[in-house]
Amino acid sequence: MYSWVDKTRNFLAGQCLHQCKYCYVQNLCQRLEIIKKKYTGDIRLDEKAFYSLGKNKTWFICSCNDLFAEGVPDEFIIKILKFLENYPENEYLLQSKNPKRFCDFSEIPDNSILYTTIESNRDYPGISHAPKILQRLNAMILLYALGYNTGITIEPILDFDLIDLVEMIKPANPAWVDIGADSKNHGLPEPPYSKVLELINALKDFTKVRKKSNLERLKKIC
Repeated sequence: MYSWVDKTRNFLAGQCLHQCKYCYVQNLCQRLEIIKKKYTGDIRLDEKAFYSLGKNKTWFICSCNDLFAEGVPDEFIIKILKFLENYPENEYLLQSKNPKRFCDFSEIPDNSILYTTIESNRDYPGISHAPKILQRLNAMILLYALGYNTGITIEPILDFDLIDLVEMIKPANPAWVDIGADSKNHGLPEPPYSKVLELINALKDFTKVRKKSNLERLKKIC
C-alpha cells in the first residue's frame, strides 16, 4: 500500500468492521479462498502471526483490517501493541479510520506513525461504516497536540471541495499526506486529475505529499 513500508503483518483475522465499499481485501476474498478463510467471520486474533518482527524495518500493522475499529476487543489491541514493544528497532505504521481510539492505549510504541484514512471532505453515503471524516480529522488534531508522529492518507480519493478539504486537513499538522485512487474501479465519484494536482499544490504549502502510483489511472482519464 505504501512504497516506504517494508513489510506488513496481520495479527487480526475476520471481516473488518468498517466494511468499506472499495475494500481491496474483500475483492481478494472473492477470488482467493485462502484470503476468504482468514478475513471473513468474527474479528479474532491470528495467533500464527505472533513471530519475530526482526529489526530495522517499517511495518504496516494489520494492513488488511482496522485494529482500532470500534468492536475490536481491547485485549486484542493490547496484546498486539505489547508484542510490538519486543522489537523496538523497527518503525510501526498504525492506521485507522477510528483514530480517536488511539488515545485509549498507552501501550502504543514510541516508534509508531499514526495514520488515518479519509476520502474527501464530503461524507458519501453507503461508502463506509467508518466514523465521519470530520471526526477522524478532529482526532488527528488531538493526536498531534499529544506529540504523536501523524500522517493522513487520502485513498481512494473521491471528489472534493478544494478549499474545504485543505482547511480540514491543515489543523491536523500531518507530517505527510499520501494520495491514491481507487485501484479496482468500483465506480466511485472520483475527481479529475487536474483537481488532484490543485489539491497537491495546496497541501504542499504546509506538509509533504506523496503520490501513489494508482493515481496514474486518473491521469489517463483526463
